[in-house]
Amino acid sequence: MTEDTKKDYNIIGKSLPQYDAAEKAMGKAKYVDDINLGKVYHGKILRSTVAHAKIKSIDVEEAQKVPGVKGIFTGKDVPDNKFGPMVKDWEILAKDRVRFIGDEVAVVIAIDEETADTALEKIKVDYEELPAVFDPEEAFEEDAPAIHEEQERNVTSTFEVERGDVDGAYEEADYIYEDVFYAGTLYHAHLETQRGIAVPEVDNRITLYLSIQVPSMARLRYAEALNMDPDDIRIVKPHVGGGFGAKFEYKSHIIAAFAARELGIPVKIINTREEDFIASNPRVPMRIYLKVAFNKDGKITAKETKLFAGNGARTVYAPAIMKTACYRLDSMYKLENVRTKGYSVYTNTVPTSCYRGFGNSQMHFAFEQAMDVAAEELDIGPDQIRLINAIESGETSVHGWKVNTCGLPECVDTVVKESDFNRKREEYKNQPEGTKKRGIGLAVCNHVSGNRPFYPPFEGSSAILKISPGGKVKIHTGEAEIGQGMNTTFAQIAAEVLGLPLKDVKTEIIDTDVGPFGCGTFASRATTLGGNAVLDGAKKAKEIILDYASKCTEVPAAVMDIKDGKIIDKNNSKEIISFAEVCEKAFFERGAVPITVKGTYIPDTVMPDEANYGNVSPAYPFGCHIVEVEVDTETGKVALLNYWAAHDVGTALNPLSLEGQIEGGVANAMGWTLSEKMRMSDGEILNPNLLDYKVPTSADVNYNINTYLIETNEPNGPFGAKGIGEPAKNPGAPAIANAIYNATGLRLKEIPFMPEQLYFELKNNDKK
Repeated sequence: MTEDTKKDYNIIGKSLPQYDAAEKAMGKAKYVDDINLGKVYHGKILRSTVAHAKIKSIDVEEAQKVPGVKGIFTGKDVPDNKFGPMVKDWEILAKDRVRFIGDEVAVVIAIDEETADTALEKIKVDYEELPAVFDPEEAFEEDAPAIHEEQERNVTSTFEVERGDVDGAYEEADYIYEDVFYAGTLYHAHLETQRGIAVPEVDNRITLYLSIQVPSMARLRYAEALNMDPDDIRIVKPHVGGGFGAKFEYKSHIIAAFAARELGIPVKIINTREEDFIASNPRVPMRIYLKVAFNKDGKITAKETKLFAGNGARTVYAPAIMKTACYRLDSMYKLENVRTKGYSVYTNTVPTSCYRGFGNSQMHFAFEQAMDVAAEELDIGPDQIRLINAIESGETSVHGWKVNTCGLPECVDTVVKESDFNRKREEYKNQPEGTKKRGIGLAVCNHVSGNRPFYPPFEGSSAILKISPGGKVKIHTGEAEIGQGMNTTFAQIAAEVLGLPLKDVKTEIIDTDVGPFGCGTFASRATTLGGNAVLDGAKKAKEIILDYASKCTEVPAAVMDIKDGKIIDKNNSKEIISFAEVCEKAFFERGAVPITVKGTYIPDTVMPDEANYGNVSPAYPFGCHIVEVEVDTETGKVALLNYWAAHDVGTALNPLSLEGQIEGGVANAMGWTLSEKMRMSDGEILNPNLLDYKVPTSADVNYNINTYLIETNEPNGPFGAKGIGEPAKNPGAPAIANAIYNATGLRLKEIPFMPEQLYFELKNNDKK
């Protein structure tokens, strides 16, 4: 969208706060725990204390005697069927075996949390411990303990793709880089822990109030688990206190639903923070073997990867994340020869799943360091080697991804210039003696904005717009607001098309009995797909409104437009009739129902074929980050001094919101890289709290974050926009790693870089 075109818009392109920001800031927003449903009973889950064991017996006799206990359920009480979002390896409660510390063994329902906790302590479980394995590569060994006996070598999923002539490229290469990287598990640290309330209804239906980002898909999974018709499950999603990938299908929702139906009472289950750490599906850990060939001009001639992803003890979405890590980055560069093989492997650890970046950030951590090493070996600037290889607008990648628009070169050029990158980088190579070393690093990123393979039956989006007789618009969508500002963006789109002030348009909370099916919030898809559905609905609504206005005034609809809530004459901008007056007339003439329209967007994407070739997303965002750091060589502590982040956003629908997304991504990457480490020993998480697991606070993010929005006007995006929720994080870790190298000459390959690790590696580096 050009600057001239922007001037024609009243709301699109304007920096606007989220319309519910004040409501949230003043504590008036309703989250799951704020919903008043009258008397609600509380559930507490007994979790396994051992990593792998047979359950010999469970004694609940003493627990049942605790006054106030309404029911206790174990594996023998729940349906004997297995289910799961990708692999049918879930049970509502463990039947005869536990597979990780935190596995769900029993649930107590009581009049309050304290009573449930008291009863929980009186349940006795007799375990027969079994050999356990915690590392995915060790679990892949032929003689490793079998975690699910039907899965050979503990493998839940294998991904393999090969294109071109990788071996031939190696023979002709001028430089070959080869190394191994490890990215550890990461906790989402959302403010609102996992939670839900299940309410049995009189018609044998059940209503679930959930903190969730995929309500429609969850309804299908939960129906499968509970042997119910999906139509008999209603999910209501109020405000959500953060997701970052954690709020997908979750076990305690199903346990609450089961108990509520059995007892005929409302049941609420809320994770404590510790439960959230040990059983809330953190990021998939990966060991990445990487080999990349270059010619002397810096062009990548081959890329080969092999990786092992830790699936945890049951499958959530680790196979899809492993697949993403294997090949998504390949479409950022002009690659011809690629070979990759990945394994998602069971371990006796907490099940792992989605986290902002969805596997792509793990591969960026490895590959964007490889690019810097190659640049140095070939005497090419880090920015130039990216530009030499960057895919361009209009190109189709090695995996068949059609990149309509690519602002990657503009992103690189912008932050390189703004940060004075090349001068500083050379200056920091030759620093005087001292314990404080400065460095500057760069990394680029790509991502999807939608992802067809994630839910093959449907990758589109629909929205229902209802216009009241007073002229107010309510948007019903299946996509989920989880704090990212989607509701405001959707309202902006509808308000712009309908010529209304933003205050007259609201996006409603999700109620699956009311709104359309939606895949939910992931893959940076909400703006692109959901926004297009809202755009389609708003255009249809506008046509209906103008037709009614024409009937009311006998002025041809073709000469009318809507502006500031008024129907105007296009030729002279004079008001013909008010928007509200037309809506009122339409309301009664249509049988006293609101004007209701459906908007739909189904992208021209495809399921990849057997060779994993095919365009999976309607749009692809790109970005480039540069960070300047100071390393204290006496303590190993890294301080970020300045940050520059440019992102190809297609069109900036709401610059303020986009800047917030980018700043959040930078802080998120900082935590992943420098402080957030889940310390584990034999399957036990040793620091399951926010005192010992260090998430950056506002006091830590005390450096300048300079954001730049690169507009490329994506033809498949609403008003040209792309989503950037996930790519805002992807380049952060490798940029920091490259900056530390510039400062110290130390190349770090295991993330996070805790101060003690960096300190010892610096000392060892000095001895070499």
